Amino acid sequence: MFGLILFSGICFSQTLIVALGDSLTEGFGVRKEEAYPFLVEKELLSKGHAVKVVNAGISGSTSASAPSRIKWHIRSQPDIIIIALGGNDGLRGLSVAHMKKNLSKAIELAQAEKIQVLLSGMQIPLNYGKEYTETFREVFYELAELYKLSIIPFLLKDVGGVPSLNQPDGIHPNPEGHKIIAVTVLKSLEPLLPEIN
Repeated sequence: MFGLILFSGICFSQTLIVALGDSLTEGFGVRKEEAYPFLVEKELLSKGHAVKVVNAGISGSTSASAPSRIKWHIRSQPDIIIIALGGNDGLRGLSVAHMKKNLSKAIELAQAEKIQVLLSGMQIPLNYGKEYTETFREVFYELAELYKLSIIPFLLKDVGGVPSLNQPDGIHPNPEGHKIIAVTVLKSLEPLLPEIN
């Protein structure tokens, strides 16, 4: 499934990665070149990996969009899909059970096409109530265990709630925050890539 690229008469495989997410992935409030998917691609290329990372983030998206968007991106035959959705479900207080069902369907669609899924964990502020926040956080680990997925424990690790790393709204990372997110994503993504020859 790894795409083939012809360069100077030499054919080599390229890993296509789709980062499916919401405004955090899209890079709301920052330039495209400052959002974490671009930074992840840049870092992997610098290490010698033949990769292409597609930023498939859409601001405002909830998990409800995951299955239909997965179907759309399957057509490009990606090797890996990063699913980073659920944050907006939590902020809107939507049903955790429905979120789990939506994400499950998306994961199953990808796995049916032999596409590796890297699931991104999400967390929400404690003011939503202890039971809701804990149930919300655990869903991602439950899905990772159920479908045997690699997981990014928390996309906003070391960024969420840190004023200096976020825009004035306190929700969306600034360029410095995206740099830290890129490092977090790389820790879970890089082991999934083919070894560099």
